[in-house]
Amino acid sequence: MHRRMFLQSAATVAASAVLFESFAASRYAAAADSAEAEPGWWMTEPIRWLQTNLRETNSALDPKQFVEDVANFNVNVLMMNAGGIAAHYPSNVQYEYVSPYLPKGHDMFGEVLKEAHARHIRVVSRWDFSKTHKDVYDAHPEWFFKMADGQPAIYNGLYLACINGDWYLKKAIEILTEALDRYDVDGCFFNMFSNPATDYSERQLGLCHCDSCERLYRARFNRSVPETPDADYRAFLYDAGTKVSLNIRSLLKSKRPKAALLGTAIEIGDIAYGEANTAVRRPLPLWPYSAADNSNRWRNSYPDKGVVCQGMSFIDFPWRFATVPQAEIRTRIWQDVANGGGAAFNLHGTIAEQQDRMAIDVAIPAYGWLKQHEQYFVGQTSEARVFLLAPHSGGTGFQIGQDAYRGMFRFLSEQHIPFAAMENLDWLGKREADLVICPGTVPANLQSYIQRGGRVIAASASVPEFEIAPIVKLWKSPDGAYFRIRNKTLFPSLKETDVVFMYGDYLQVEGADSSLTFIPPSMYGPPELVHVDWKDTDDPGLVIKNMGQGKIAWLPWDIGSLYYKHSSEAHSRLLGDLVDDMLPAGRQLTSNAHPLVQITFMRQKYRHLMHFINLTGHSDTAYFNPIPLTDIHVRVKGNFRVAKAVKSGQNVAVKTDAGFSEFTLPALEEYELLDLA
Repeated sequence: MHRRMFLQSAATVAASAVLFESFAASRYAAAADSAEAEPGWWMTEPIRWLQTNLRETNSALDPKQFVEDVANFNVNVLMMNAGGIAAHYPSNVQYEYVSPYLPKGHDMFGEVLKEAHARHIRVVSRWDFSKTHKDVYDAHPEWFFKMADGQPAIYNGLYLACINGDWYLKKAIEILTEALDRYDVDGCFFNMFSNPATDYSERQLGLCHCDSCERLYRARFNRSVPETPDADYRAFLYDAGTKVSLNIRSLLKSKRPKAALLGTAIEIGDIAYGEANTAVRRPLPLWPYSAADNSNRWRNSYPDKGVVCQGMSFIDFPWRFATVPQAEIRTRIWQDVANGGGAAFNLHGTIAEQQDRMAIDVAIPAYGWLKQHEQYFVGQTSEARVFLLAPHSGGTGFQIGQDAYRGMFRFLSEQHIPFAAMENLDWLGKREADLVICPGTVPANLQSYIQRGGRVIAASASVPEFEIAPIVKLWKSPDGAYFRIRNKTLFPSLKETDVVFMYGDYLQVEGADSSLTFIPPSMYGPPELVHVDWKDTDDPGLVIKNMGQGKIAWLPWDIGSLYYKHSSEAHSRLLGDLVDDMLPAGRQLTSNAHPLVQITFMRQKYRHLMHFINLTGHSDTAYFNPIPLTDIHVRVKGNFRVAKAVKSGQNVAVKTDAGFSEFTLPALEEYELLDLA
């Protein structure tokens, strides 16, 4: 979902120890320059973000009118193009390509910056050093990406630069130095940073085989750059990006110490940044939680950073002036702010030149409401007591597949279980959890966490990094396999269900737990022979094991992916019962809300906020206005005296009982915010 995120070429989710070491080193290096600094504006101010991807021709825009339109959007942070591929200011640096549409004697970027600051709108400059023009390539071909066949990667006449070349290492620094000396920007964003895996037309580029990459890779690994990325290559490319990122950060903080860095490696920047977007060739099903997914994951994985997940207005790269449905635009905005991020919206070109205003027409009033109530949308932190381990945004980190993660994300959202998605284990020893859910390989560091009293549900056919049960064999996607529900006390919601279907890999293990047992494939056709050779086994489909003071429940099969793809009610009920068994003190929140109502529970200083997002208008690939809902009952852990529904302006009666508070939200249209005190 993050097409412009750093390290896009790391398309797999395989983990690497050396990568974790690189992550840690870069994180600490980035923190060193700000350990004693005050929090940046991105942490202390509500954010209503607008990115305008300007074209070369927009160098001739009227700065006053442009900023007037931005101000009328109810925006307080504007991200706009500055330079790289095309500069919207008169640069004196060799090879920085100044837009030929920039009027003589004018400085469009500088004039917009001045006008915006006069209206108290922050400006984040957008840079793209991923590509440049033929004259630069002709002068310095060694700076550029070389495909496996020895040819440069060219797109619409622009040549792709390599992260290990001096276009990034030297020339970009020279260009930025000039601009930062000249402009008091509030931040710098870098688009398509590092070496991408594909171009805008989704052509696979492979890995760079330029002389610099080959020399550096051979010196480090004693072999040539591989044809496809492996763990070594991902570490190599990440560290190359880290080097450039830290150079840029050092320059930015020396010139503009109050400015934010974003678009580089997420660990190095000040703002975790990405997109909620669509693409016409993306495999279905459509992911309706994209903005919530990103904002939740970044807010909890990187609590010291700002969070900006842009809702992309357009359908896909080839159709940048055709918008997605209005309900989808609004949903993304509410998902952003309900998970502790800033509201963020993207469009191509200026506001005035939009060919389809439908997205703008709903984004502006949503931003207007957020502006009126902006005190609620800054400094939110999650109160969730369930943690969901997540794949890293760049495709590295935990060994967790996207489908497995999304299945668990959906399950928790539909069950109204507040949860915090985590890309790392930085929270260990710093933040308490009632339950951790791991939809992939169980990382070694969770062993000591469990022994100290932690509780974990793991669901994966991959071998854990510490022994939970002895391994017997791996079944590869057996057709017609089931699991038998033998323990109806553990699984009370499956009292009418004796078997659940299983597809995908199953890791057969030794174990005495007979709550859930494997039924191998048997004949399924013709009808006269269906399962006449059915044979039950005692092979466990669930292992529950006490470890020290804690407990782990391991499903050695990928129930998360199964639920994401097929939405079996039996799988959802099985997971729900298992969660309840692993939470002896009960769930933090329960509700009778429709499963497509997403509920988040947040803290903001001395008050609590509960967000309700009505997703009932989502159907397959379509978004419609949601169905209005009434009488949503909620029981949540905590003693609250009063509750106010901010959007409707209603006071909601609250009663407390045994450490829980209960209330009924009278009505929910598209979004509601409850202020609990």
